Amino acid sequence: MSNMHRIHWFDEQIRSGRFPNSGWLAREFEISRRQAQRDIEYMAISLRAPLLYMAKYRGYCYEDQTYRLPHLYMTEEEQQVLKYLAHRYRHYDYEQADSVKRVAHLLERFTLEEHPTGPRKLPVFTAQPKQLQWHELLTHAIADSCRVHIHYRDHSGERQLSLCPLKLISQFNADYVIGYETDPVQQMTIRLEGIIHMSVSEERFEYKADALLSGWEEPLPVRKPFVAEIRLKEGQHLELWHGYPVRDRQDQIYCIEFHDTDAFLQHLFRSEWEELLSPGWLRKKLQQRAEQLLDRLTVQREANVE
Repeated sequence: MSNMHRIHWFDEQIRSGRFPNSGWLAREFEISRRQAQRDIEYMAISLRAPLLYMAKYRGYCYEDQTYRLPHLYMTEEEQQVLKYLAHRYRHYDYEQADSVKRVAHLLERFTLEEHPTGPRKLPVFTAQPKQLQWHELLTHAIADSCRVHIHYRDHSGERQLSLCPLKLISQFNADYVIGYETDPVQQMTIRLEGIIHMSVSEERFEYKADALLSGWEEPLPVRKPFVAEIRLKEGQHLELWHGYPVRDRQDQIYCIEFHDTDAFLQHLFRSEWEELLSPGWLRKKLQQRAEQLLDRLTVQREANVE
């Protein structure tokens, strides 16, 4: 049985006011407690369910009662169609057979509920609608060699850019576009998460890809992740904390791995937690960001009073 059937059952129990937990889910579908907890994490992280653990009832409820599960499951008939197509593509042995067989492998993965040797631990990426839109617009702009106008914000503030986009890359769980404004040699990287608004113009540009992007063709460096010790409100057996891997846990203190400091600081502003224990430099950065935000609010309040 697919995990979506279990998730729909869990959703029904919550809406009935029964405060279900991972133990209930494991017993109902005869699965392990760990698998049940993964289903709950999938609801919270991938389906963005506003789950709230109630210690008083030892179970979950929805913090927002208007939440509805998205329709993300396939019917048995649709799975059979995919299995048939995978079978036909897998036995295709004519022109471009290698490419066709890769499609077969992809279709087979959509129809497999669990890997024969056990579930694979894959990273979780958050797909923000705006970032998907920027990615699509930039993909077309790069293909058509069109200049883009960007309203951009980062730690230096807001500014306007007129960019010739050359290439999209992903590094440390963040998406970037490489491009230049006037001089093709002076390239810059723009983080998609920092784009406030973007439009594609009809102005075209020319460049020599082999000369300009050679410096970006080398493999990206692999570095060890930073580790933050965070005390959370409720002690839970988590493998991921909103997409960030949990290296270790002791009581309510979790060791969370991250690579991108700016992205993790933004995550801390949005998430619920009790105490940031270490590292000290991350606590200092978070305090500085909070003080800057308070200073802006103070200036705005004083301006409104005047």
